[in-house]
Amino acid sequence: MKNLNVIKRGVLGVMVLGLAFTSCSDNDESSESENQLEETLEVQRSAEIDQIDNVLGDLIIDAYEEQETSIDDRSAYANAIPECVTITIVAQQGYRQVTLDFGTEGCFVQGHILKGQIVFDYTRDPEAQQININYNLVDFYFDAKNVIGSRSILKELSNDNGNPQFTHDLSITVIWPNGVQASREGTRIREWVEGFGSGVFSDNVFEITGNWTATFVNGNTHTYEVIVPLRREVICAHVVSGSFDVQRTNFGGIFDFGDGECDNMATFTFNNGQEIDIVLN
Repeated sequence: MKNLNVIKRGVLGVMVLGLAFTSCSDNDESSESENQLEETLEVQRSAEIDQIDNVLGDLIIDAYEEQETSIDDRSAYANAIPECVTITIVAQQGYRQVTLDFGTEGCFVQGHILKGQIVFDYTRDPEAQQININYNLVDFYFDAKNVIGSRSILKELSNDNGNPQFTHDLSITVIWPNGVQASREGTRIREWVEGFGSGVFSDNVFEITGNWTATFVNGNTHTYEVIVPLRREVICAHVVSGSFDVQRTNFGGIFDFGDGECDNMATFTFNNGQEIDIVLN
């Protein structure tokens, strides 16, 4: 009888251990799934910040080029800024301040609703090889996301390839409607590879390189480095090709915008080879 009790206790112990291992396994899988979901959401949100950077850059470069061309011949340049944007210019000798006002109700720009103002200024010098453009965002919203930043763009009239080039400071904070917040620091370089000098902004194409860091309010920090130049065609709402490397502790992979088609789809391939689709907003 004693031996039987020992056997019973042994079987019961194995069953308890089995349940414990099963529970731990389920919890591990659940935790891993939750972590991957969080990581994917952060990659998605970083892509949304990319989109904000793209549109801000387009608008400032477009308004700057229009202003500089209009000094000699306003009819020679056709910009892509919609009529719902009110443009105010303060012109002094050797100085320009330009305000792009999207209103409090919002203005539809490149597939997005923008509210508030972008105010930029620069010192005019037609002979200078470099021009520094400083800009502030005033009560600015991008598709209901509050965007905060005072930034700068360095324009070079000609880089080593003979193309105009814009180096963007990426100091920016984005707050989503649900309270999620992320900040970005780094540098993004736009080389103007097609359309320069045509007088029409809509035919312009930029190739983007650079590296930056995104820090989320939960403390997670991601580093990004462009490995294949990102192709930005201003007639398309999204980057059409190129890729960058994303790394964080215990997490990383490659974000790829595709092969040149104008759509809102991208992919992210984790370091372990798993690939997921990313829908760009």
